[in-house]
Order: sequence, then structure tokens, then C-alpha cells
Amino acid sequence: MASLIDTLIETLKDENSEYKKLLRLSASKTEAIVKADLELLSQITDEEQERVTSITSLENKRMKTMEEIAKILNTDVASLKLGELISLLKKTPREQKELAKIHDELKSTLHEMKISNERNEELLNSAIEMVDFNMNLIQAMRKAPETANYNKGAYSTGSSIGIGSGGFDARQ
Repeated sequence: MASLIDTLIETLKDENSEYKKLLRLSASKTEAIVKADLELLSQITDEEQERVTSITSLENKRMKTMEEIAKILNTDVASLKLGELISLLKKTPREQKELAKIHDELKSTLHEMKISNERNEELLNSAIEMVDFNMNLIQAMRKAPETANYNKGAYSTGSSIGIGSGGFDARQ
């Protein structure tokens, strides 16, 4: 079981390392969003995808290790959480301390990641709102008020003031 715990600790350390890389990319993404640098944003997104692929692989390894530990402890893997496993390792204080340390580090990193993602989400929503506002403004500028012109049958002709068929005045 000691080797399984060591494998779990190493896997969690590797996961934390990948999440920290992802966190740095998220900070770069914030800058790219603020600068509206779509090319840089695309590059960052590609790099993020590589990190996520690596994290997924590590997560699968972690789950397999947890399944093996659950079998040894004769418990259900779904109910076996890291906090519970840490408390079960009272007989091996070195492993308990290491697992608790990486558990706390990973928890902290994921919290920072959540905050960064929420900030980026807010920035993107603001950018989308600005684009919508600009699009609505442009569309509103193209529409002129209708005149009160009536034909002989007292029907509105619906003509508009100062609007042609095109969107721009080519005479300038």
C-alpha cells in the first residue's frame, strides 16, 4: 500500500504542476482579452488544450490508484476522498504529512484557477456586450426616421429621410 500512496502523491504533485502551468496561461489569457489580441488568445487556447490533455491523463492515473487503494481498504472508491485517506494514514505520518501537504496545495491552486476563470469570463462577457452595443448602434445609425408622406389614398408612403440603398455615402 505504501507504493500506492507514493504513486498517488507523485500523481497529485504532477497534477498540481500542470494546474499551475494552466494558471499561468490563464493570467496570460486575461492580458490577451484586455488587449483584444485574438491571435495571442488563440495560441494560449491551444496551449491550454495541451495542459488539459495532460491533466486528464494524470487524473485517470489518480483514479486508478484510488481504485486500487479502495480495494485494499475494502471501501467504495466513490466514497473514498483524499481527506478521508489522509486520516486513515495515522500509522504512517510521513506519507500522511506529504499527502496532506499536496492536497492543500492542489486545493489552493484550483481555487486560484477558479478565480482566474471567473475573471476571464467577466472580461469576455463585457467584450461581448460591447460588440453587441456597437452592432446595435451601427444598425440604428442606418435607419432613419420615416416621413409623414401620404399618397392620394391617404396611405403612408413609408419613405425615410436621408437614406439610400447603400450603407455608406460614396460621394465623400
